[in-house]
Amino acid sequence: MRERDIQKKIVKFLVSKGAYVVKQHGSMYTRAGIPDLLICHKGRFLAIEVKRAEGILTDLQKYHLEQIKKASGQAIVARSVEDAERIIND
Repeated sequence: MRERDIQKKIVKFLVSKGAYVVKQHGSMYTRAGIPDLLICHKGRFLAIEVKRAEGILTDLQKYHLEQIKKASGQAIVARSVEDAERIIND
C-alpha cells in the first residue's frame, strides 16, 4: 500500500474520533522533517509520521519526533491505521 493511501485512512479514522488534524505538506515554505500529521485530540497534542512497512525515518524526522516527546507531546511512526488507533486510545 502506498504511503498516501495509509495516510488517508489514518486521517479518516482520526476525524471520525473527533480529532483536529492538520496534514503537513512539504514545500520550500515548511520546515523539513515535521511529522506528516499534527493532531489535537481531547486536549492532547499528537504527531504522526506515516511510513510504509519498509519506510525508513530520516535523521531529521527522528529529531522532530523526539523534540515533540520532550515537550510532553505524543509522537509516533504509523505504518497502519491500527498504529494510529493505539495512540488515540492511550
